[in-house]
Amino acid sequence: MSRTYGKRLTLLFLLFLSALGLSAYADDASPPCGFKPAMSWQKAIILGMVEGLTEFLPVSSTGHLILTQRMLGIGQTDDSGRVAGAYAVCIQAGAILAVAGLYFRRLRQVVAGCIGRSPEGRALGMHLGIAFLPAVMIGLTAEDWIKSNLFGGPRWDLWPVIAAWFAGGLGILFMTRWIERHRSRPQRPIEAITWKMALCIGLTQCLAMWPGISRSLATLLGGLWVGLSIPAAVEFSFLLGLITLGASTAYDALNHGTLILSAYGWFTPALGMATALLSAILSIRWMLHYIQRHPLTVFGYYRILLAIVAAWLILR
Repeated sequence: MSRTYGKRLTLLFLLFLSALGLSAYADDASPPCGFKPAMSWQKAIILGMVEGLTEFLPVSSTGHLILTQRMLGIGQTDDSGRVAGAYAVCIQAGAILAVAGLYFRRLRQVVAGCIGRSPEGRALGMHLGIAFLPAVMIGLTAEDWIKSNLFGGPRWDLWPVIAAWFAGGLGILFMTRWIERHRSRPQRPIEAITWKMALCIGLTQCLAMWPGISRSLATLLGGLWVGLSIPAAVEFSFLLGLITLGASTAYDALNHGTLILSAYGWFTPALGMATALLSAILSIRWMLHYIQRHPLTVFGYYRILLAIVAAWLILR
């Protein structure tokens, strides 16, 4: 690994650790009786920062949020774990708004296509819908199993996330080298995507239901595998994330909104969303600038390093 990559990797790692370092100023009060956990405004800022910085990077926002919640002492029982998980999903709304603002012109094109005013927008909207379908089908049929076995609760540990971080890091390194060896392969823009390519990307997105895989990583690698250029794969991943994350956020808000408000009130969820919005804007802009000049290798090294550090901390 070159010195330049080492500096970038260290920067990514320090960004995450700086968010965790703020926990020293968070409220350390013990959770009240019942499922109601402690949630100070400092903790809300930390969770919002971690969510916004990691949601659209190929490093797994879910894994980072689970690790951060554990370090902050949030979600240590079955009931508090469920409401903490729903809270983490709902503050995604801030990151969703960030992407919607940055890709407003593309979204307007899709809306125009839906009302028959843009053939390109209609085609892109149809392909996004096709890519979204596998997540809907698998998510609705396996939701209870996924949440009970992979998320929250006192019996849950971080080993599945650590394994996913490590495997995803190796996947990025492998894919980067594969792209280098196949530079002569045609790289298609987002307008050239077909329904088969969209379906393939949608199927890879389902891998992210395992916490730690990263939805952005799965869809990005899926887009590269089917022949999209890196900018096109990133854009399609972000747009697909708007639909997928928007649907999951709305679903959890409708099903657990009352529970979240009774546990945390309205201020800390709103603060978490606002922090996620601001940090996501910075993260996405950096990501779009970075991929135009550099390969994705740094994210692979970051994931592997994070997995090793987390495993070492647990074993200690």
